[in-house]
Formats: sequence, structure tokens, C-alpha cells
Amino acid sequence: MKKIIILTSTILFLFLSCGNHKKTENTQDLLTQKKDKKMGTVHLTSAEFRAKVFDYQSNTEWKYAGDKPCLVDFYADWCGPCRMVAPILEELANEYADSIYIYKVDTDAEQEVAAVFGIQSIPSLLFVPMNEQPQMMAGALPKADLKRAIDKVLLKK
Repeated sequence: MKKIIILTSTILFLFLSCGNHKKTENTQDLLTQKKDKKMGTVHLTSAEFRAKVFDYQSNTEWKYAGDKPCLVDFYADWCGPCRMVAPILEELANEYADSIYIYKVDTDAEQEVAAVFGIQSIPSLLFVPMNEQPQMMAGALPKADLKRAIDKVLLKK
């Protein structure tokens, strides 16, 4: 029993001491990257959605509330395809940070917003251009297709 405790303690000590130097370096790298990193995706509650995208309680006709186009990702944490698209949307949010917003709405937590937009499958992506009607796309799209849709629908390139 004593040997097991000593062996376990030794392994734990070696594990912690070997990882410490790297951990400090990695933490510093992450802090530097965070400073360089742009905004990323923004998670919205129902109230935030009404303020930043569309106040569906006050308006019967579409009126986008934002100052630049946006993409809204309707997702759920348990959804496999949603988890596949999430890192791509983070990359795109950083690439297009000056041009568009990328918002995320958790359909489990924000059922009211999901119901207003008739979300029946996820991921569902709402492309919201300035001064035009939004367009919905369903399914996990690859990055190249998302970029094309952003350029065509949101940025009119």
C-alpha cells in the first residue's frame, strides 16, 4: 500500500512539474492570441435578439435593428452538425469582423425566438442583409459555401 502511494505521488509530482513550464508558455501564448483575436461569435438571449436583430414583439414587418449585416446560427449543444459548424463560424466571425456580425441562438434555451422563425431543424442559419429580407439556410455547410453565401447575400460581392 505504501509503495502505491509513493509511486502515485511520484508520478503526480513529475506530471505537474513537467507540465508547469509548458503551461506558463501556453498561457502566455493564449493571452497574446486573445489580444490579437477579433470579436468572434456572440451568443444572444431572446431580449438581446430583439434589441440587436429584430424586435418580433413590437414589429409585424421585418425591420433589422443592426448597423451591419449579420448571420444568426440557430443551434443546440447536443446537435452534432451544430458542433461541426461552430468552429467554422468562429473563424468566419474573425475573418469578417469588420463587415458582419455572427450571432448564435441556443434553440433549447431561447425557444421563443426559435418558434418565431419556425426553426424545425438545426443548424439553421439566418442571413440578414441590410435593408432586405432575411434568408434562411438549413444544415451544416462547409466553410467555402458559408463564405460564398456571406459574400453574395450579406456583402453583395
